[in-house]
Amino acid sequence: MTKVMKTMDGNTAAAHVAYAFTDVAAIFPITPSSPMAELVDEWAAHGRKNIFGQTVTVTEMQSEGGASGAVHGSLSAGALTTTFTASQGLLLMIPNMYKIAGELLPGVFHVSARALASHALSIFGDHQDVMAVRQTGFAMLASASVQEVMDLAGVAHLSAIKGKVPFLHFFDGFRTSHEIQKIEVMDYDDLAKLVDYDALNEFRKRSLNPEHPYTKGTAQNPDIYFQSVEASNPFYENIVGVVEEYMNEINKITGRNYKLFNYYGDPEAERIIVAMGSVTQTIEETVDYLRKQGEKVGVITVHLYRPFSAKHFFDVMPKTVKKIAVLDRTKEKGSVGEPLYLDVKNIFYDRDVRPVIVGGRYGLGSKDTTPSQIKAVFDNLKSDNPKDRFTIGITDDVTYTSLEANEKINTTPEGTIRCKFWGFGSDGTVGANKSAIKIIGDNTDMYAQGYFEYDSKKSGGVTISHLRFGHTPIKSTYLIDEADFMSCSKQSYVHQYNLLDGLKDGGTFLLNTTWSVDELDKNLPASMKRYLAEHNIHFYIINATKIAQEIGLGGRINMIMQSAFFKLSNVIPVEDAVRYLKESIDKAYGKKGEDIVRMNYAAVDRGIDALVKVEIPEEWKNAVDEKAEEKEVPDFIKNVVAPMNRQEGNKLPVSTFVGREDGSFPHGTSAYEKRGIAVNVPEWQLDNCIQCNQCSYVCPHAAIRPFLLNEEEKKNAPESFATKKAVGKGLEGLEFRIQVSPLDCTGCGSCANVCPAKQKALIMKPFEEQYEVQSVNWDYAIEKVEPKEELIPDNTIKGSQFKQPLLEFSGACAGCGETPYAKLVTQLFGDRMIIANATGCSSIWGASAPSTPYCTNKEGKGPAWANSLFEDNAEYGYGMALAVKKMRNKIEDLMKEFIELNIDDGINEAFNKWIAGKNDAKASKAAAAAVISVLDKEVSNERGMEILKAVKDLKDYLIKKSVWIFGGDGWAYDIGFGGLDHVLASGENVNVLVFDTEVYSNTGGQSSKATPTAAVAKFAASGKRVRKKDLGMIAASYGYVYVAQVAMGANMNQLIKALQEAESYDGPSLIIAYAPCINHGIRGGMGTSIAQEKKAVETGYWHLYRFDPRRKEEGKNPFILDSKEPTKPFMDFLNSEVRYTSLKVTFPEIADELFKAAEQDAKERYEKYKKMAEEGTQTAE
Repeated sequence: MTKVMKTMDGNTAAAHVAYAFTDVAAIFPITPSSPMAELVDEWAAHGRKNIFGQTVTVTEMQSEGGASGAVHGSLSAGALTTTFTASQGLLLMIPNMYKIAGELLPGVFHVSARALASHALSIFGDHQDVMAVRQTGFAMLASASVQEVMDLAGVAHLSAIKGKVPFLHFFDGFRTSHEIQKIEVMDYDDLAKLVDYDALNEFRKRSLNPEHPYTKGTAQNPDIYFQSVEASNPFYENIVGVVEEYMNEINKITGRNYKLFNYYGDPEAERIIVAMGSVTQTIEETVDYLRKQGEKVGVITVHLYRPFSAKHFFDVMPKTVKKIAVLDRTKEKGSVGEPLYLDVKNIFYDRDVRPVIVGGRYGLGSKDTTPSQIKAVFDNLKSDNPKDRFTIGITDDVTYTSLEANEKINTTPEGTIRCKFWGFGSDGTVGANKSAIKIIGDNTDMYAQGYFEYDSKKSGGVTISHLRFGHTPIKSTYLIDEADFMSCSKQSYVHQYNLLDGLKDGGTFLLNTTWSVDELDKNLPASMKRYLAEHNIHFYIINATKIAQEIGLGGRINMIMQSAFFKLSNVIPVEDAVRYLKESIDKAYGKKGEDIVRMNYAAVDRGIDALVKVEIPEEWKNAVDEKAEEKEVPDFIKNVVAPMNRQEGNKLPVSTFVGREDGSFPHGTSAYEKRGIAVNVPEWQLDNCIQCNQCSYVCPHAAIRPFLLNEEEKKNAPESFATKKAVGKGLEGLEFRIQVSPLDCTGCGSCANVCPAKQKALIMKPFEEQYEVQSVNWDYAIEKVEPKEELIPDNTIKGSQFKQPLLEFSGACAGCGETPYAKLVTQLFGDRMIIANATGCSSIWGASAPSTPYCTNKEGKGPAWANSLFEDNAEYGYGMALAVKKMRNKIEDLMKEFIELNIDDGINEAFNKWIAGKNDAKASKAAAAAVISVLDKEVSNERGMEILKAVKDLKDYLIKKSVWIFGGDGWAYDIGFGGLDHVLASGENVNVLVFDTEVYSNTGGQSSKATPTAAVAKFAASGKRVRKKDLGMIAASYGYVYVAQVAMGANMNQLIKALQEAESYDGPSLIIAYAPCINHGIRGGMGTSIAQEKKAVETGYWHLYRFDPRRKEEGKNPFILDSKEPTKPFMDFLNSEVRYTSLKVTFPEIADELFKAAEQDAKERYEKYKKMAEEGTQTAE
């Protein structure tokens, strides 16, 4: 049969094979495994058949624990069932993994192995998760490359069926799951022939079925439990041979040579490395390099990790081996060694030949592992006493475990073209590079590899794409450190990063810039000019930003830059590249409408024509660096944050984190980033401004704020710091100014769009025209103008914005719908807030190292913020509330004891006032000041002195704390719902804010129970078929939970009212906030997110209400409907978002039916609310 070569990533390869053998897939989205399940769902929606002639049934559960339960049940009832997961998600499956293994069910888990959250969250790859489940009884099969994933995934399924042992097939998260490679695709017909149909039929026949009933899952006593456990031993002894048999079958089909352990290297090697996963590819490259130097080295790649067959290991190991280094991609604190290392040591225990065996750790959290580091491992083995328990890739100057890579080596095969692209999250660079890889891989005889380096931010972060092309298979599973071609899509990066580091002599550099050729000399940093001149770089510029705006693509410059790349790189003829690019546009954007396709076509053509070659002046070789103005910054910013922001965090030694071993970071580091990422920023039009402060209210990043100046502050202000007379009661004698921070602004335009002035008081202007003057003005406003927060009550839009936001400059998307809510909460309550934050978008923009946007006021007070996990956030916040309550009750007990001693009237008065106002925010604040003032007083009573000291020790608890639980709808409606329900039902005084984006935003837009009927989302590719869960009414049914549904753009006053009512309520509160998201595909762009909130309410898509139990005590209806009857057609809203309109393109036959159902759902919900408001209904029925 002809080989079919395709360019794809590891997740796609795993999904392709899993689909073939799967009847049912039960999943829950988690990075980086979600694409596997998404692909299976998409293929099923479009009718792809598995080897049994059916489409796969895909079900998205509420959590990974739930998914594993569904997998267990589906297997028990006779369906071949698969799941896809990683990290904490895999750990939630452990109880069911024990059950599935114990019941000898042929389930398969495909895992893109990922780090675990401990001192901090990491979404990136290592083996911590899979090593944490090695005890469950699952056989464990490791793949080291995209091709291996394609070839060995089938071995897992086939062996599970035949051997009656479940399999965990794993590969490195991101490095393999997201690496794109040109590989040979397994044919379903070939796979179908390998199935043991007798074993399959036997599995189906022993399923739970009333036609042949039996009982399983019994409770066993001490008499037989142990024996029953041991009874399954033969299955684990036999599975080794089954796996070997199927590997041999795959070898016959592919011509490749898979074994349980594969040896690569010198047949008489003396030093070898044992490892599994993608690092083995890098080791093979290094082995080739060292063998050319005459060194006798090799590598054993582990495929079948559990059961671990000593016989098969020794079958491949050269008899000449004297020293072995075992590399583990995990850390087990407190152990005598990591798992693979201990396994290898153990199998030599009773052998005559015992080589020196040392172990090392590498690659945690996707830390890059290079050939130079691998050479250091081999060099370590040359020593008479090689270092054991070592680390590579880091500098450990605390416990001195690290091996130093003294020599930088280049192991890349000759003829490989290496390209590096610097992009900006959401500008389309990564997507375009994936397209380029596939174009070259699928349309030429060249091999291609793509890997994409980015941080946790959803958009707005730095992305670096690493692309390699060549005529031999590419094994380089590490980042490019020497490039033939480099491209930069963001002009501001020239000042922020060492962009050209690693660009080879005579290489090509393409810069997207608004500067003309003549302006480059003035604007490029001297270091860049020197590099360009000294290394004979071919330098090109293009104004892709201007072209994209002219075409109508906004900030999406990806296709322009991509066509320019094909023109400059000559990897394939440019005419062919243009044709292939346009074909890829049809495929990628066809369902988004003709306009999108046409605009991208134009982008391809313009990208080729608009290139400008820059002749590099000779004098650039002598360019002198300007002396940078050094601002006084905290040591942590200078020593940790700044290097990380320069993409130099890899160089930080372990000692950097001494004193911060628990993962804690100081507040407010985002203020030092000054990313300068906006293309356009708002310019204040003083004469037009009506001083409403709405611009500040809606800003997602707190980059535009109102300031009030007294006479002295006005007098000392920069000349450009224009102000106008402040209007409003209490503002007499003050001047007013709206100030923008251009370097912190993301350019979304929300502020300008929302401005209600007859003539706009904010106009978007090019960043370059604004940043120098306005940055100086911003610094003056922040550093020299005192906050004036108490002059106007904070229960108005205007008054709330004179309070300092204690959430600023986050990494949220431009126009984000979530951060304006969170920012407002910090303005109202921030100086006494404790926040428990669910994992998701709000935890990533809230604390993605090194950026911490939650900050403090001038007194050093601010929201204390922490993230536990995804699933337990309500319980986490509840635990915080219990702790605070306990400590404050202790204070009250101490004060009461002191008062009873009757030894000091002044202290007694202060204590009595505190006790009386303990649970009131303002009263406790005032009383706390009085209490603190008397705590150092000397009293004659010994017990009295002890109490004063004890109260002083607890003084941080004197002011009433405001406990908030933040999270998205994926958490609140799905994985965390059980905990949320319990916490609300507890009656405890906690405040819950749900950012309802109606999808799992952070993992890429999967459907949740918040997703409405007809919406297209991942796992709802053909539109959601069931209605949105009414979380608010479920909570209101308790009768004692404060509930509100809000939408900032629809009614700004209602939002403030709801927040203040909720926080003041002595009991649980739940606020559900509608939050437009980049996943929605808003046709007007994210700059119109506030207007979209308004449209959602005007069309009856979203409803505003408040349910306040206190009103019932007053004899009033607790339910207030704040929404009016819809004033605009419901379809106006649906037609404004791609998540709905794409359904008409992809599945036109069902779109109208689902749209009607969506409208009916919304109408029924509104009628129910109306009835509650009119009839005085107190709970949802």
